[in-house]
Amino acid sequence: MTQQTPLDYASAGVDTAAGDRAVELMKAAVARTHDATVLGAAGGFAGLVDASALLGMQRPLLATSTDGVGTKIALARQMGVHDTIGQDLVGMVVDDIVVVGARPLLMTDYIACGQVVPERIADIVRGIAQACESIGCPLVGGETAEHPGVMDPDDYDIAGAATGVVDASRILGAERVVAGDVLVAMASSGLHSNGYSLVRAVVDRVGLPLEAHVAEFGRSLGEELLEPTRLYTKLCLDLIDALGVGEGGVHALSHVTGGGLGANLSRVLPRGLVATADRGSWVVPPVFDWVRRGGEVSWEALEDSLNLGVGMVAVVGEAGADEVVRMVREAGVEAWVLGTVMDDEGGVVLPEGSRIVQGAKGADGGAVALHGGYRTA
Repeated sequence: MTQQTPLDYASAGVDTAAGDRAVELMKAAVARTHDATVLGAAGGFAGLVDASALLGMQRPLLATSTDGVGTKIALARQMGVHDTIGQDLVGMVVDDIVVVGARPLLMTDYIACGQVVPERIADIVRGIAQACESIGCPLVGGETAEHPGVMDPDDYDIAGAATGVVDASRILGAERVVAGDVLVAMASSGLHSNGYSLVRAVVDRVGLPLEAHVAEFGRSLGEELLEPTRLYTKLCLDLIDALGVGEGGVHALSHVTGGGLGANLSRVLPRGLVATADRGSWVVPPVFDWVRRGGEVSWEALEDSLNLGVGMVAVVGEAGADEVVRMVREAGVEAWVLGTVMDDEGGVVLPEGSRIVQGAKGADGGAVALHGGYRTA
């Protein structure tokens, strides 16, 4: 009988020492996200956050969201650039929470990989931590799971979850939106983290290496595609604090992610109202037109998949629209009036050639009339 070598966890493919080394490398970045509300040190079984501030609220409501970064992660692996997707993760999670007016209390992350490479794991978490630090959201816990035999050694995927709080009297959403409200668009930083299955198919069709310089981008293709998601949480909370949620304040926010502008905006409109969105009110950034031309993608298919340059939309009372545009621009983000909200009654006259989007993502809400033509640089 052939004598076999005794097995242990390491010989089965799980390197706990590498995991400990990754934790040491990321510790400082994570600690910088902690404020006075965070209790305990790294390495505990669970993160603890002091929620005493909730006692000052009349009716505190907890908001929660979880997400990943989709197939953009494949490009990060190809490029060997692992820190930017951390910001993508934070944006996809926390900016979904702020749309109801909630302030983030904490975030956690999860990384699954075929093999723990401490430096790579630390890069990913450092990106998450830096993004959390920039919006004042403590990163209080996480998990790195090594899955040998299930994932290839260089494979990994990430996910995150966050919890926030909003007082019931200040919650945002369709219930606040009325005819006469104004749509203020906030520019995206690029593709963000949605539609990458389409984007990667176009890259394959074009056959251009990720390292290739693209003149219209002013950098390599890979650098453009990995541009991290813009974070809107702090900006949106500042708008709410400054203008309130009353007549001239912020009534709703729409995070433009998968499904594009029309689908996501319709989710925050009540039935009986229609929002008009002028496609010609901004110039579509070059990367979107590159995808369109490279894949021969129709504008309609593109607007159903990508943000096309609009990352967040604020639905505000008419009296506050100019102030919202001013504040967003002052914060370093381009903003403009995208359209208005109208009663969807029998006599309403929509712009000629409008495309109506309604009932997307299971929301039984209002309609969005996308009209006009897109402008490209």
